[in-house]
Amino acid sequence: MSNLEIFNDIEAHLLSDDRPSEYLNKLKKDGVLHKRPFDIIGGLENIEQEKKFHPEGNVWNHTMMVVDQAASRREISEDKRSFMWAALLHDVGKIKTTVKRNGRWTAYNHDSVGAEMVRRFLRDFSEDEVFNDSVIGLVRWHMQNLYVNKRLPFAEISSMVEDCSVHEITLLSLCDRLARGEMKPNEIYEITEKLEKFVDTIASTTGENYAHIKEEILNKEIQHA
Repeated sequence: MSNLEIFNDIEAHLLSDDRPSEYLNKLKKDGVLHKRPFDIIGGLENIEQEKKFHPEGNVWNHTMMVVDQAASRREISEDKRSFMWAALLHDVGKIKTTVKRNGRWTAYNHDSVGAEMVRRFLRDFSEDEVFNDSVIGLVRWHMQNLYVNKRLPFAEISSMVEDCSVHEITLLSLCDRLARGEMKPNEIYEITEKLEKFVDTIASTTGENYAHIKEEILNKEIQHA
């Protein structure tokens, strides 16, 4: 298959499979994801993460869990295509940024570095600037929920809101945080509570009402926990 055919095939599975990870694991096993330009996906299996924060293991394992979490929620996404590609590509920046500092694995700036990697990746396959910018924006800002809640200097709410949908970044953040192995109901509740704080902080900054986001995404999560 050509690279474009592989891209379209991956997209079809992202948009239709209950567990897209099964097909992606097959592609990796067959070596497809170790060839350029798809090596930014397959290469994630070589990237370690701190077990304290990522008991699921390397970045590939985490990404597959995020993709499956996203697939189970894509029907409430505003833009399933962009959302699912962002779920798959959100951590590719860790390939270039992961290093061991003071005995622990870190990946500083993997969100911004990853956004540029995704920009270059997508331009080989898509001339749809709306789609490309949507995926890039979600990748660029997927760490904001942590930065905002911890009041870190990396928090950039105004820029984030210009680049991506608050609904979609909240949904992606939820899938990202849940992809840590089996979770107890109280752990899920804690994640949703932190994301609710994130949405409220955005609302206080922008003056917008995001009650519908909490209802559509976070309240439903608590009910199903």
